[in-house]
Amino acid sequence: MAVDATKQEAHITVRNLTMAYGDFVIQRDLSFTVNRGEVFIIMGGSGCGKSTLMRHMIGLKTPAKGEVLYGEKDFWAADLEDRQRMMRHFGVLYQSGALWSSMTLAENVALPLEEYTDLSPNDIREVASLKLALVGLAGFEEFYPSEISGGMQKRAGLARAMALDPDILFFDEPSAGLDPISARLLDDLILELRDSLGATVVVVTHELASIFAIADNSVFLDPETRTMIAVGNPKTLRDESEDPKVHRFLTRGESTLPGE
Repeated sequence: MAVDATKQEAHITVRNLTMAYGDFVIQRDLSFTVNRGEVFIIMGGSGCGKSTLMRHMIGLKTPAKGEVLYGEKDFWAADLEDRQRMMRHFGVLYQSGALWSSMTLAENVALPLEEYTDLSPNDIREVASLKLALVGLAGFEEFYPSEISGGMQKRAGLARAMALDPDILFFDEPSAGLDPISARLLDDLILELRDSLGATVVVVTHELASIFAIADNSVFLDPETRTMIAVGNPKTLRDESEDPKVHRFLTRGESTLPGE
């Protein structure tokens, strides 16, 4: 279900953001909007700062300059208590899945519920089972991460990311390490969850198949100029962009620039 362009509402606004480690600037002057209910892709080649940008958006890295707004609230201008309150509306799936190997899948999903809710142990078990069922892992509650495939680990990580019914889901290279079939199933699941939960989804990826399968909008980060050089629907950028870097990335050099 594509986002209705006539009913767009800004959910996340990144404004004049500069990311740096000390004096070393990774990206500068980033400004873009993620609309409510859309799948937004952060894309670009290796080393351009895609995952670093996500860390700035979810509260793990302080910007050198600029703002990240959720609705009208400036995340980094808020006090710690308000930032933590906003972060409870985020669900994050890290590249590795980041599951605790010594815990069952149900115990992994239960962690945020135990930390941030007053639910009883029985209710927590029920919610954990429901979340696992939503990602196709019903019956795997007592399995450990080492006992399931990489694709199933990613889905278990997604179940944990959804534990608190977040408004926004962040995925860092969700298809990394997966075979093409598992990657496509994960893409399909992301779209199903977006549509059923009404969540906004932000995905860091360089995988073309995923980009074209799920994206409503995107930003392209360039490691050479250290800034964004394109924003828009990736299919439109592929077909219409005259920037050789953007076109080369989205076609992997398989075709000429528009008009050539």
